[in-house]
Amino acid sequence: MFNESSVLCLRGQNLTEAQYITFAKRFGNIEKIFMSDFAHKDYPEIFLVSNIKENGRDIGHADAGSVWHTDMSYTDRPPRATLLYAVEVPVRDGIALGNTTFASTAAAYDDLPDSTKAKIDGLTVIHDVFGRRAKSGTHKQQDEARKNQPKVRHPFVRTHPITGRKCLYVSPGECIGIEAMAEDEAMQLINEVSATIPQERFQHVHKWQVGDILIWDNCAVQHLASFDYEWPQERRLMWRLTVGGSLTA
Repeated sequence: MFNESSVLCLRGQNLTEAQYITFAKRFGNIEKIFMSDFAHKDYPEIFLVSNIKENGRDIGHADAGSVWHTDMSYTDRPPRATLLYAVEVPVRDGIALGNTTFASTAAAYDDLPDSTKAKIDGLTVIHDVFGRRAKSGTHKQQDEARKNQPKVRHPFVRTHPITGRKCLYVSPGECIGIEAMAEDEAMQLINEVSATIPQERFQHVHKWQVGDILIWDNCAVQHLASFDYEWPQERRLMWRLTVGGSLTA
């Protein structure tokens, strides 16, 4: 079911951190967290997605998912799946906030004209943890981070390791070029094709409840978080695990 549906929800869960980690391992080995500042202090495998502050600092990644992306595409073996467990969900006037929207990269590829498919099949895209932000900020900071996470290369079109469906594997936020292509031409192509993915007809919107565990396929979908809630009165806390680095070809 997971391979065909791409996004699954297990509702009404009540897990400890250890139970959650044990469950996640059913899907594969748990991946290392790159942004370790936002790791759970007692369970470093868990990445905190949260707007909560303690002692004036964010306990988790407050703006995670602010652009369309697939998790950790900037790694050599991107995670097969992501699990997100809702510990606190912001609510206003009885309505849950902070939806997550998914879009099918497989459906988007299928919908492309044959001429575009022929153009992008076989191309290799350069992914960067800093994305287009790499041209801003201090070079020293970026050089230090790249010692742990250098730029990587993935196919523009990824073949799903289980279903065999072709999936688009590009996003403007984390892709900075295409091998053997001029930068301006590469970014124009990346932007044009990426824009075909988040069409409403390819989307599913998840409305969170406390106790939800959402599991999604990082090859077959991209996702985007909404930020329609406010700190400090509307708290959000999610536990994220990524598992099972998969083949990129």
